[in-house]
Amino acid sequence: MAVRFVKISVAAAFALFLGAAGARAEQPSYGPNTYDRTLEALIAHEDIANRGGWPKVPGSVSSLKPDAQGPDVTILKQRLMLSGDLAPEALSGDVYDAAVVTAVKRFQLRHGLSDLGTVGRLTLKAMNVPVEVRLNQLTATLERLKSNGFTFAGRYVVVNIPGASVEAVENGVVQRRHLAVVGRSDRPSPVLQANITSVNLNPYWTVPTSIVKADIIPHMRQDPGFIAKSNMKLLGAENKEIDPASVNWASLKSPYFTVRQEPGPTNSLGQLKIDMPNSEAVYMHDTPKKTLFRNDVRFNSSGCARIEGVRDLAAWLLEGTEWTQPAIEAEIAKNERKNIPLKKSVPVAWVYLTGWQSGDGLVQFREDIYGLDTPQGIATSTIVARKPKPKTPPQVPPQRLEAKPAVTAPAKPVAVKPAPATTATAIN
Repeated sequence: MAVRFVKISVAAAFALFLGAAGARAEQPSYGPNTYDRTLEALIAHEDIANRGGWPKVPGSVSSLKPDAQGPDVTILKQRLMLSGDLAPEALSGDVYDAAVVTAVKRFQLRHGLSDLGTVGRLTLKAMNVPVEVRLNQLTATLERLKSNGFTFAGRYVVVNIPGASVEAVENGVVQRRHLAVVGRSDRPSPVLQANITSVNLNPYWTVPTSIVKADIIPHMRQDPGFIAKSNMKLLGAENKEIDPASVNWASLKSPYFTVRQEPGPTNSLGQLKIDMPNSEAVYMHDTPKKTLFRNDVRFNSSGCARIEGVRDLAAWLLEGTEWTQPAIEAEIAKNERKNIPLKKSVPVAWVYLTGWQSGDGLVQFREDIYGLDTPQGIATSTIVARKPKPKTPPQVPPQRLEAKPAVTAPAKPVAVKPAPATTATAIN
């Protein structure tokens, strides 16, 4: 029985290992083909689950270095082979050789981790997620995509919140990929669709009331000079400036003023903002805290998305105009506010995908940071098609009005495995 188990598992792993053959790495992770690719990944992982899943990797594996030898290496290799990261022919032996290093790097890339080739804390945690959880993540993605209401235009931008990443897509091909910093669990980034309409250089930051209450007021109670140190101003009626010293911060609960941070390199939005009007009041922007992009875990914002290389993304959005990246840089250097409207708006989708098969054939997983891979969570984290506003019918004779039957595509049945529900509320 054991021999049969290994042979069948090797066959399944071999299929996963070759999954990238012939695939197009430039295809977007979120596009018209994501559903079919992810369904393939679900079937492959169901086979792994039916064969008993993968072994638990002991914590001692974290101390392994290349050229190490022993039973821990054997377990690590078995784990990597079963998930398709190590070629089946490399399974024999107990040496942490170059093939194992390459396999660990592949695993890390599939889980959004730094590809160091050694098993650190986050890699070990990802390796020990049961295959049943991975199945639930893939199923959740299929459910979201099945009800997806986003139209994939010729040009669009996608922010994958759990992946803390951004793709700029044109004609089905990824033109730009960016790391992102998105909302932390207590201030989650919302799932939405909108249109990018302009690029703002050297922007003001008008602090949302929720952040004034949660952050600014407590800071002012501790340090009365915080507003001035942060290059902020208090603005009242008709934008008249209010002296922070005149405010009773100790008893203040509901601010009667606006807090605005002035433009500059220390502005919380950095020196560039990508405007995308939406009901959640979120957007994409630069940041003075560039070191955050070095982290594998990038859930640090208050709901908006900070984008690494955002000026490059802005130049892509403004292609076909005089606003090349050098022109954008030169204008920013003037330290003057500038609003640049796009000639044609670009659709943008903020999505919540924790498990999917990417264009290069690799099965990707990210942590369910907001706990939304549940039946209830899926319903609140899916881009639902917007209902058009009812229009007044034209005044024509009744016999000329023709009712056309609605055609509904059959839904692909996918069962979602129940898990404890977690409610996330978007706060900018």
